[in-house]
Amino acid sequence: MTHWIASSNRDNAEIVRKKHIWGVPRRNRSLMDRVKPGDTILLYVRQEKAGDTLLPSAVTGAYEVVSEPYEDTTPLFVTPEHMGDEVFPFRMKVRPVAVFTEPLEFKPLIPDLKFITNKRMWSGHLRVAMRTIPEEDYHLILTRAGEEA
Repeated sequence: MTHWIASSNRDNAEIVRKKHIWGVPRRNRSLMDRVKPGDTILLYVRQEKAGDTLLPSAVTGAYEVVSEPYEDTTPLFVTPEHMGDEVFPFRMKVRPVAVFTEPLEFKPLIPDLKFITNKRMWSGHLRVAMRTIPEEDYHLILTRAGEEA
């Protein structure tokens, strides 16, 4: 089993929560050869502005991959403006492991996360659709969110 952290926005995190499907852009097709049923995904949402409020980067929950990756071009996700007509066609079905009641703010985790090797320029570690993380980081995040790890 591999642990992943997946980068998203809040709109798409909500779609994952409701529909139990995660998708990545066309440019990340090669990731699909590495993701397997039984893998886990922590869903990371980037900092966003909602009106006058700045919502911090956070982890919203953990999901288990329950299907082989597949391709589906049916519109489902909200496409950020800078991504044009992207539909995130490389998808997998997931089941919730732990959906956090409140998003877990990410910045306080940085000093203790092993996969963040550059603590000052940490956001570069999360600029890809998905990346693997060590098991200890997966458990640390679940524990800090108050979930069984």
